Amino acid sequence: MAKEKEEQKQTVVINGEEHNVADLSQEQVVLLNHVADLENKIRTISFNLEQAHGGRNHFMGLLTASFEEKAEPEKKEESIQ
Repeated sequence: MAKEKEEQKQTVVINGEEHNVADLSQEQVVLLNHVADLENKIRTISFNLEQAHGGRNHFMGLLTASFEEKAEPEKKEESIQ
């Protein structure tokens, strides 16, 4: 079982070079954690932005349709006269 733990060393690839996390300095580990956290935040922000665009498009469609609905009765009244 000890051999399995040794074989499962945590590594990270930076600029195409693989590094053993255990060999990194404390500062490098902190910087790596910052980068990983920021990557997660970027994914979350991108997801939320996609949702916001979709929601905006939906409500803009409803707003546009509401103006078209108002314009249709006026056209009908004009044709009657």
